[in-house]
Amino acid sequence: MSASNIATVYRKELRDMLRDRRTVLSMIIVPTLVMPALMMGLGFVSYKIVRQARATAPTVMIIGGADSPRARNALAAHEKIKVVPTADDWKIRIAEKKVRAAVEIPAGFDAAVERAEPSTVKIYNHEGEMRSGFAVSEVRRFFTDYREKVITARLEQRGLPASFVKPFEIRTENVAPPERVGGNIVGGIIPYLFILLAFTGAMYPAMDLTAGEKERGTMETILCSPVARMDLVFGKFLMVLTASLATVLFSLLSMGLTFLIGGSLLARMGGGAAAAGAAAQAAAAAPSLPSLDPLGMVAVVGMVLPMAVLFSAALFTISLFAKSYKEAQSYVSPLIIVIIMPAVIGMLPGVELNLRLALVPILNVSLVSKELVSGVWHWDYLGLIFGSTCVYAGIALALAVRMFNREDVIFRA
Repeated sequence: MSASNIATVYRKELRDMLRDRRTVLSMIIVPTLVMPALMMGLGFVSYKIVRQARATAPTVMIIGGADSPRARNALAAHEKIKVVPTADDWKIRIAEKKVRAAVEIPAGFDAAVERAEPSTVKIYNHEGEMRSGFAVSEVRRFFTDYREKVITARLEQRGLPASFVKPFEIRTENVAPPERVGGNIVGGIIPYLFILLAFTGAMYPAMDLTAGEKERGTMETILCSPVARMDLVFGKFLMVLTASLATVLFSLLSMGLTFLIGGSLLARMGGGAAAAGAAAQAAAAAPSLPSLDPLGMVAVVGMVLPMAVLFSAALFTISLFAKSYKEAQSYVSPLIIVIIMPAVIGMLPGVELNLRLALVPILNVSLVSKELVSGVWHWDYLGLIFGSTCVYAGIALALAVRMFNREDVIFRA
């Protein structure tokens, strides 16, 4: 094995790849520009939609309550609810999103409240529909306030303090560092994106350097050169690995800039409303914003490194069996599901890192990366996962060398 020959093959393949629009698109353009633009665009549109939905008074029907004008009039006068005329097909209208919710006030509700008798108000909604959920929240908030006013009036009549029915307060306070809060919120998404990008970044170069060479008829020319086949394999493999790692690094850079710019924009857009609504409370006790551990992010890239080697070698080997670029795509594309499934499992709540899962490829990197961005460093698991992934990557690379040395694979009819 000659290092100079490997470097020559690598430089040649790198030069050719940088001239290929598909590789530049998948390695640089998509992770650096397209994905951040999509993320920021999606976040901005989602923010606008939710903000508009909250600002619009939801339509609500009142069912019954003809003998309870006090409750009906108070609900109809609520500024954050738009009461519409009652219709017999109110269930269908809620299902078709023409009405967001319906409130059933039981018969004799006002009288029952006066006599201190128990009564039940029912709220009908469209489960899972955002605007219907907002309507339910507003109606529930109204009746909660209505109940508090009734309780306060009863206590005043009897000369009792408000603490009589509310003897103590319940408060929750976060004691976890901001990076652990941020890790729990988005910690599973970061390794998922890195794993997926490491795979897709290696996919197109691996197919082009194997099946693409066969399809163009240049594989025979390369094999006739005075370079050992092992040197050819390592030169091509390093090019595939470079594309994979470059995709991850470009995406890391773009994601960092996206979070910085997007976070400042969201803070600027929501700052006015927050200041107007709760300036005093925010000044008194401003909660710490969730964040990610920067050293943990760097460690995630380090954990993805052997995973990228594994992906590059595996894709290189699989693509060798194809006779054309299109055939290689049919072999490689279904593997995305195989890659995504363990990464998605690592995002699920309740799936914790243990000794058994530390040996499962892809899933182990996803789980430990989720801990790393939270600032939690399990050194024993880190060593085990990094070492086992290196072993898997070494086996895949040895298999790639072996397949490249088989004539029936290289010149498969």
